[in-house]
Amino acid sequence: MFNKLKQFKDLRGQAKDMQSKLAEESTTATSSGVSLVMDGNLTLKSLDIPTELLSTDKKSKLESAIVDAHASALKTMQRTMAMKMKEMGGLPNIPGLS
Repeated sequence: MFNKLKQFKDLRGQAKDMQSKLAEESTTATSSGVSLVMDGNLTLKSLDIPTELLSTDKKSKLESAIVDAHASALKTMQRTMAMKMKEMGGLPNIPGLS
């Protein structure tokens, strides 16, 4: 039983280490002039909207640009996260926890 607790504690430590390393990563995506930055925890860190898109007649273009930039950043960060996890050896396969 203590062995399983130690394995769980080790797994938790590895997950925290991986999370902190991923938090250091960031990606920038741009669509129709809208630019955003997302970190490795998938948190939106910044959003830059050109003033010409702030008029009411360009509302739908602005909304679309934000959605497109977010989707692009998310895909890029997911690929980055997968590569980082591979580099770090992924998470171990612990019997009873999978």
